[in-house]
Amino acid sequence: MERRELGRTGRQVSVVGLGTWQLGADWGEVSEPDARAVLEASAEEGVTFYDTADVYGDGRSEQIVGRFLADHADDGFTVATKMGRRVDQDPENYTPDNFRAWIDRSRGNLGVDRLDLVQLHCPPSATIDDDATYDALDALVEDGAIAAYGVRVETVDQALSAMTRPHLATVQIILNALRLKPLEKVLPTAIETGVGIIARVPLASGLLSGKYDEHTTFAQDDHRTYNRDGSAFDVGETFSGVPFDVGLKAAADLTTLARD
Repeated sequence: MERRELGRTGRQVSVVGLGTWQLGADWGEVSEPDARAVLEASAEEGVTFYDTADVYGDGRSEQIVGRFLADHADDGFTVATKMGRRVDQDPENYTPDNFRAWIDRSRGNLGVDRLDLVQLHCPPSATIDDDATYDALDALVEDGAIAAYGVRVETVDQALSAMTRPHLATVQIILNALRLKPLEKVLPTAIETGVGIIARVPLASGLLSGKYDEHTTFAQDDHRTYNRDGSAFDVGETFSGVPFDVGLKAAADLTTLARD
């Protein structure tokens, strides 16, 4: 497994990471033994970077990852978590006191004293643009609660705004064969600034795996069933915002190209 330094974290991590939303909720029923099997399989293949969030199963994903970490204490894993989606996405909620409370909860869930990387979880643009946001995050780095911080964004403009901040370590943004806009400005700016890019939804919720067809169905509590119209949260999180039938055709076309 190839490794690279992850932005301004100073950490060498596997180029392929494992997102663990599906271990918490919103992807149908996933038992803890099955979740643990996924984690162990990834480690066997050389994955050393894991991405979770406090809102995935209201902490379930963090807790499962934390127990996995405890059994691999000497393996040099890096875990990124996220904060801010357990409350309304109102700029007034992004306060130093809330940051501290959210971080302390995640430290408990993960069983660590210091979080490797904390990302604001798709905050409002006003929060991304606010100097006070980064002052509060810098203070948490200074007192040792977190090692580094980043931001998960919905738009290119949000990414570009965040990357003007000198201590921002990473930006997480949707980037895959169906969503190429970040290639135009976000990635070149990341190279210039030294900010790490975490490409999320890389397989468009499985569409780009080539395993789905028009007969594929998903559980009722799976966002690939209930969020296709974006009624629960941003539609970009589900099939990258592409209608399922359109995505199937695109995946078939890409499969043909990939064979060559």
